[in-house]
Amino acid sequence: MQRPPTPGLVSAVAPGSLADEAGIEAGDAVVSVDGRVPRDVVDFQFYAAAHEVQVAIKKANGLDDLILFEKEIDEDLGIEFERATWDDVILCNNNCFFCFLKGLPKGMRKTLYTKDDDYRLSFLHGNFVTLTNLTDADWERLEEQRLSPLNVSVHATELGLRRHMLSNDTAPDILDQLRRLGSLGIVAHTQIVLCPGVNDGEHLARSIRDLGELYPTVQTISVVPVGASPKLEEWSLKRDGIPLVRPNRDYARGIVRILRPLQKEFRKRFGATIVQCSDEYYVTAGLPIPGRATYDGFPQYENGIGMVRTMLDDWSWTKRRLKPGVGKGKRVLVGTAALIAPTLAKVAEEVSAATGAEIRVKGVTNTVFGERVNVSGLVCGKDYVEQLQGEEADIVILPRPSLDYFGEKFLDSMTVEEAAERLGSPLAFAALWSDVVEILERGPTPPHRNEAPNGAFWSR
Repeated sequence: MQRPPTPGLVSAVAPGSLADEAGIEAGDAVVSVDGRVPRDVVDFQFYAAAHEVQVAIKKANGLDDLILFEKEIDEDLGIEFERATWDDVILCNNNCFFCFLKGLPKGMRKTLYTKDDDYRLSFLHGNFVTLTNLTDADWERLEEQRLSPLNVSVHATELGLRRHMLSNDTAPDILDQLRRLGSLGIVAHTQIVLCPGVNDGEHLARSIRDLGELYPTVQTISVVPVGASPKLEEWSLKRDGIPLVRPNRDYARGIVRILRPLQKEFRKRFGATIVQCSDEYYVTAGLPIPGRATYDGFPQYENGIGMVRTMLDDWSWTKRRLKPGVGKGKRVLVGTAALIAPTLAKVAEEVSAATGAEIRVKGVTNTVFGERVNVSGLVCGKDYVEQLQGEEADIVILPRPSLDYFGEKFLDSMTVEEAAERLGSPLAFAALWSDVVEILERGPTPPHRNEAPNGAFWSR
């Protein structure tokens, strides 16, 4: 029988931090902070936000310790925990026909199958939540701790339509909930997962207008395509009679046509774009990627909003300070998702000319989730290995978003070491062209953890 997780178990301590100086180590457990027992990392951070903090520790050897910290009020103690939530995860009470988890094949990391809808993980790790399962106690906690920002899945602002999409006849009015968050001083980044023929067209325009009127509580509205695997397509069609149609060029152009005037209107009224269009729509439509100002500081980057613009700007900045011939004679193979491959290949021609390296880009078809799931972060190690094996290259470079938060495994649990061995070439990971140039200069290095916390919950 598997041992249940220990509440407050310390997984790591930052070197030189207050916790490190106090002798706290991985394997210890936080019992209480100023006499209060934390339920999760949020409580721990909230209770520890003081000039003097008394932390009770259960040492890995079973001994008890009581440590008094004197610090700046917002100074971090430097403790990392095994789990973000210590009283289990709040699960989803919806049954969406387009739920990505329903289309997951077998063999992924176990945590990927957890159907969470936990506002704490939204605050800590950027997970999108529906807010349909909040209790009175949750609202009281939100008022006390002001957990902001939250990432909220809206999909539709019309109550009947949203309930239909969530398959939840008791889902509250999301506009009322967002107004309530605003009254507490909490802001939200929202998303609309677009299902053709269901919440697009006039429904999409209405949802965006409704949400836009709640600015600045609603900081951004992302419009992203549904990611449907063959398994999910079959399930949705059989259960609800709803075909999850793949966006084609004309459809994607139609979405951009709906969003552009609203973006222009919001910039004029509020000084912010607010409504953000998925990179996938621009690429599928064959339309130019908007400039940086459109993305309002890229708060929805991890949701596939602004990644292409960031990549293009990164190369523009990188080539100005490039050392000529830095990659001379090196043969580099860049593997990536099929959709973005042509865009990367165009830039790769410039990078090759500037560095002297021979850089080839090869699109990899997603056979694990299905070929229409074509973002790099969802391509598994199996597909990279099987479709890139036998290619002659001095270095193979894959997208860093294909790995977990810790930089250790692909979605199918294949390790970086296993992939490198099977490819038979040195393996490196990059998110930007500046990363590629650095690899040419210094050679491959082990991938680091993500800078943003997004994805930490799903990794372990």
